Amino acid sequence: MPTLIAGVVAVVLLYLLLQMFRAANPVVLARGIKIVGGVVALAVAAFTGLRGELAVAIPLGIFGAGLLGWSPFGPGSFSNIGGIFGGGAQRSSGQASRVRSQFLDMSLDHDSGELSGRIVDGPNTGRSLGEFDLPQLIAMIPAFDAESVALLESYLDRRFPAWRQNAQGDTAGGQRRAAATGKMTDEEAYQILGLQPGAGRDDISRAHRALMKKLHPDQGGSTYLAARVNEAKDILLRTHL
Repeated sequence: MPTLIAGVVAVVLLYLLLQMFRAANPVVLARGIKIVGGVVALAVAAFTGLRGELAVAIPLGIFGAGLLGWSPFGPGSFSNIGGIFGGGAQRSSGQASRVRSQFLDMSLDHDSGELSGRIVDGPNTGRSLGEFDLPQLIAMIPAFDAESVALLESYLDRRFPAWRQNAQGDTAGGQRRAAATGKMTDEEAYQILGLQPGAGRDDISRAHRALMKKLHPDQGGSTYLAARVNEAKDILLRTHL
């Protein structure tokens, strides 16, 4: 009987863990995997080191430290390890991409992949999107223009991965229209790619590749933001012909 109860509890816990995994933000999930992997690697390295197996303990300890963001050989030593988790081949040194619409100013952090936003027009001007819950954010959609709706949906896709399935009706879909924003300026293109004016072709291509990895659907990406990044790249590369 105790074995049966333990089995039922295990099945229930496994089901709950799977549900949490499905609903988790992909960016947060990837970061959590890195942290857990680093801690486990360091623990195993310590155990093997105490047993005198230094040939295994040392590289395993270095690997675990790299997953946790610490490197005894300099900041770039574990960049390839970070790439496994969507971090790209190089750290971006605090760079961020910015996209602005009539109602929203959105920022994508290159290092963490975190998408944040601030309201720049309307009754909630100056407030962060992080201050609102899902129903409050969805209630803003009817008052937003098409481009702001697209940006807000991108934010919701990252913060609430299952919001589309859970939303009542098709509130967002009814508001979605082609976001006609006019021609993107060079200044906007540099901001979207997180580059300084005058950046070279290699910098533009590198920033574009890194951002497209962050915006991949498996990373909680956004079709709209990916299109803006592609447009920014095309505009800036035309100036370097």
